[in-house]
Amino acid sequence: MKDIVFTRRSGWIPNVVREDGELKLTLGAGADANHEPRTFTFSISEAHLAVIREDLARHLLLWSAVLPLCDAAGTRGRLDENAAVALLDPVLLAAPADVDALFQRIPWDRSRLVAHGADIALLERGQVCAAMRAATETSNGKRAQEYHADRRRAERGTVLGPLDAAILRYTGQYAHGATVPRRLPADVDPAQLPEVMRVIATAERACAGLRIGRDPRRGKRATDKRDWAHMETTVQAAVRRAHPELADDAVRTVSFLMCSEAADRSRNTPMEDDAEHATGHPYADSLGGARKTALSFTDDKGVEKKWRRDGPRSAAAEFWEFVGDRSAADNEVFTIEDEERGEGIQLHFYADSLARITTLCEGDGTSDPEYRVEYTLVDGIGGYRNLVSAFARGGCAALEEHGPWMSDVAEFERARRRRTAR
Repeated sequence: MKDIVFTRRSGWIPNVVREDGELKLTLGAGADANHEPRTFTFSISEAHLAVIREDLARHLLLWSAVLPLCDAAGTRGRLDENAAVALLDPVLLAAPADVDALFQRIPWDRSRLVAHGADIALLERGQVCAAMRAATETSNGKRAQEYHADRRRAERGTVLGPLDAAILRYTGQYAHGATVPRRLPADVDPAQLPEVMRVIATAERACAGLRIGRDPRRGKRATDKRDWAHMETTVQAAVRRAHPELADDAVRTVSFLMCSEAADRSRNTPMEDDAEHATGHPYADSLGGARKTALSFTDDKGVEKKWRRDGPRSAAAEFWEFVGDRSAADNEVFTIEDEERGEGIQLHFYADSLARITTLCEGDGTSDPEYRVEYTLVDGIGGYRNLVSAFARGGCAALEEHGPWMSDVAEFERARRRRTAR
């Protein structure tokens, strides 16, 4: 039989229960192998209960001191109850100076005290009892997260100024720099918000007209790493010129915000518009030249898709959607073929190269068909887009200006290795 003797409003602060007539402190900490919360208990006396009832600060200090013992128990180990009991008198009943000295010698959970309102400056100086005079029953997890973020920054020598901190709060990255940035003006001190917005305006002007296109080679929603890097560099340079006082963390979070928003816009852009951006013309593959009327797309797994000019979408849009659906680490070769004209191109994503293939002589049953195969190196997804659009617009002849083209395989391999070595 277990009866609750004392509990505070915050359910996570350890409770006191009476079990079989014995007083025990019970707390939840960590998780078991099935990710279920673990509960630990150990015996206390009436004198300890009296302090826990009357002194929130000492109650929280005891919790902070016991939590490392719970962590040491892991997912299935037993709590070292003797070690836990040994903390009771020194934490709950000793003089403040002795408690401060104890916390210099033992491991303790600093974030728990920060979340419950501890004075951080006093805590850092080792004055734990004085630091807990402002303690609250309610917990502020965000305060503890920001405290740990500041400690990580201090370890790498970064100190934030007021504007740096405000910018990081605006993007939601003060505590967690790896999260996707957002615009959170309500999280910024109203007195600082105008200066934050001036920095954001600088970044927006710097990337006006820039765009992060998609890269279907890495999936339907993947974006072009080169476009991202170019926008990131451009924004950071502009912000540093206009606001040289900003810390690197603040500059990076602003560029991350601009790039993330641009990438989101790209992911929600129809494939036709994405092709237009890459080539500079709407539906560029339907302009002039020997326009294609029907094309066949295939991947390295033998899957095929047909495109006809009387359909609702351009050949480039259809092809890149096909690539986005099918591309994978073991599926990096895609072909576009015009069977009627006997020509095609083969894209080798693993090698950043492309081959154009022209039928010189059809087979007649007694002899095999004869082909001319020429290779060129390709510069990123933008280069692939240009070549695909040019082929759809005018066939292999339209690719001539996108060379050099090499028919000698050994010569091409030497060129590819030279580029890889750079």
